[in-house]
Amino acid sequence: MTQPIEIGRLLRAGTTGFIAGCRVNQLSVPSFGALVRAPLGDGYQVYGLIHDIHIDDDGLVRQLVTADGVSEEVMKDNRERRIVPVEMSVLAVGYEQDGRVHHLLPPRPPLSLDVIYLCEDMEIARFTEKFGYFRHILNGKDVPVGEVVAAHILQAGKARGADGGRWIESATQEVITLLRDDYPTLMSVLGALADIS
Repeated sequence: MTQPIEIGRLLRAGTTGFIAGCRVNQLSVPSFGALVRAPLGDGYQVYGLIHDIHIDDDGLVRQLVTADGVSEEVMKDNRERRIVPVEMSVLAVGYEQDGRVHHLLPPRPPLSLDVIYLCEDMEIARFTEKFGYFRHILNGKDVPVGEVVAAHILQAGKARGADGGRWIESATQEVITLLRDDYPTLMSVLGALADIS
């Protein structure tokens, strides 16, 4: 088994999701729609999907944006050494307890400064065996549903290797079934899915 990839630490959390922060130089690893996990000990961990990544500004950045001729050294210093974190919003989609995956909201959220890891292909395939967690994505508030579903389905399909195409087809059929009474959201999701084909 490979070394787990740490993508950040928890800033704040609730039952339906959490915000993790990382340094700018860690930003190459997490991506929109990625499945992540927060292990909390005693065989319990929370799973979620990244649905937003943003970088807040600070006073120095505001000054640099309006300055003329900002040197590469100053840009590099601002990107690599500043303490302003990149924030990732994560939608909770399930949890694991005592080796069993549940596609329910977690009984308790992670705690501040808990480490957040990117899920490996094997973990993604295991978590996505069933589609019960789709309801959390489709009902997410302030979540770009179509884009998150498409990004996640593409990544989960790739994680499954040769079986990925069949899984993507089954996942798409499940989304159509779940959204059959919500035509605008269905069209948004299908439009985004069409772009990954």
